[in-house]
Amino acid sequence: MAKNQSYTSDGPSQRQLRVGELIRRTLADILARGDIHDPDLNRYSITVGEVRTSPDLKVATAYVVPLGGKGQDDILELLDRNKSELRRAVSKNLTLKFSPELRFRLDDTFDRMDDTRRMFAQDDVRRDVEG
Repeated sequence: MAKNQSYTSDGPSQRQLRVGELIRRTLADILARGDIHDPDLNRYSITVGEVRTSPDLKVATAYVVPLGGKGQDDILELLDRNKSELRRAVSKNLTLKFSPELRFRLDDTFDRMDDTRRMFAQDDVRRDVEG
């Protein structure tokens, strides 16, 4: 019996995860070194928390946050403005069949972690967890 290749999975494939991590590292290195010729972008220190790729690996969504959390809207605008140069720099460092289109979103993971810590610090929640 042949395996059905048209199955749908609940999460990303190993290939998507691997390529996403390679793009994340490459993008973080490019931004840290200041390889992009935009002084407005280079004055920010940007953390690339995660990169998610589409199943066909043609679209990569990078979740970013500026150091200290200040200037989040400016960061997205600057990254979008330099999207093509970033795409060229990423594709130069990776050997993929297609150079993925880069999209940028704010990474709210750190905010959610702070909210969770705050919630667990509340007396009534701590009492329920311990009891």
